[in-house]
Amino acid sequence: MATTSDFRQAIEKAKNRALVGPNVIDKALPYLGGGLVLTAVGVYGGLGIIQSNPSLFMSTFWLAIIAECILFFIASGVADRGNNANALPLLALYSTLSGYTLSGIVFVALGTEGVGFNGVALAALSCGITFVIARNIGTNLSEEDGLALGTTIRLGMVALLVVLLLQLVLSFFGIYTPSWLEVGISGFGVLLFVGASVVDFYVLPRAYRDDQYLSVALSMYLTYINLFIFILRLLIALNRRD
Repeated sequence: MATTSDFRQAIEKAKNRALVGPNVIDKALPYLGGGLVLTAVGVYGGLGIIQSNPSLFMSTFWLAIIAECILFFIASGVADRGNNANALPLLALYSTLSGYTLSGIVFVALGTEGVGFNGVALAALSCGITFVIARNIGTNLSEEDGLALGTTIRLGMVALLVVLLLQLVLSFFGIYTPSWLEVGISGFGVLLFVGASVVDFYVLPRAYRDDQYLSVALSMYLTYINLFIFILRLLIALNRRD
């Protein structure tokens, strides 16, 4: 959920502005694709470690989470300054680490009856379909509609972050979310990031210059990774209902 503050700043930048990076989305797409490929590599490596040495995965998982957060802020700052040569290897490493940390939920999904490999593939395919539809809608939004939707999504992200933090805190005390509530939270997350994918195509060309394409790739990457996660969470929750 590191995307929350970044999303808020992008909305503020986009207010009352014409396109400042008309080609930035097209420039970002190859790097977005490359990041997703590296994420898949990270997932594959993480799954291998989970199967061969689960205790090693759990100990390295938290280290990877910390490293991933640090890399996000460093890479984001470097990319925002348009220093793409230095930002690219940082983003590549970030994408790979992201895949490693994602391998936990992918492993759970693969082992959940009714989800399995087909469910993981469906989640990935759904993200791709969302991208195509979101691009068509987002690029044609009016200024009023774009900013209104962006503000709504921003508020929704804050609410979702609060709920997720509360879930995490309660889990330390052995209190876990009932299945029906998990379905609701996951469904809300899916809707939220589908909306965010639409807003990306309106906001990002107004918030970033053409030479800041790596910042745009990172922003879109976060949107689709979070969408993938919440689709998987929803599928798992639906197939684990009491």
